[in-house]
Amino acid sequence: AILNQATERSLVILDEIGRGTATFDGLSIAWAVMEHLHDSNRSRALFATHFHELTQLGQRLNRLKNLTMRVADWNGEVVFLHEVISGAADRSYGIQVAKLAGLPGSVVERAKHILSELEASDRRAPVEKLIADLPLFSARPAPTPRVEAKRDALREKLTAIDPDELSPRNALEALYELRKLARE
Repeated sequence: AILNQATERSLVILDEIGRGTATFDGLSIAWAVMEHLHDSNRSRALFATHFHELTQLGQRLNRLKNLTMRVADWNGEVVFLHEVISGAADRSYGIQVAKLAGLPGSVVERAKHILSELEASDRRAPVEKLIADLPLFSARPAPTPRVEAKRDALREKLTAIDPDELSPRNALEALYELRKLARE
């Protein structure tokens, strides 16, 4: 409806067009929507996206201007400064955002490993070749001793619980204790 009804006098705000689809599908949809708003509707638009490839359209579409959020590196950590500046992001900060969101350290570290493998591969390769060439799905690193110890402690606590003997209150307390142990 937006693309059919927007005019030169419209302000269109779109966030993450193409999200939730396959990467190339999403990129294609977002690209086509951006071109349509620019060329056909000629609307003013705020267009937020995670597709960095779209920033290249700023060189081709004369009324498109890339804006990004200022980011600083402080003691090896990323700090988001909440300031809009001209230009495109110099890189993706998805893994740093995942860390800030509280993903377990082992997941963040695995994501860093996968990212380095993906960045080292030929980005122009078909997805099938990329998946076949990368050991992302078969060669997982062995868990660290710390992860193994945590897993063993959790397993020990779980097997010590007899659900038939717990009151609802004790069951809730046990659940909170297990959750705390899992997050440590």
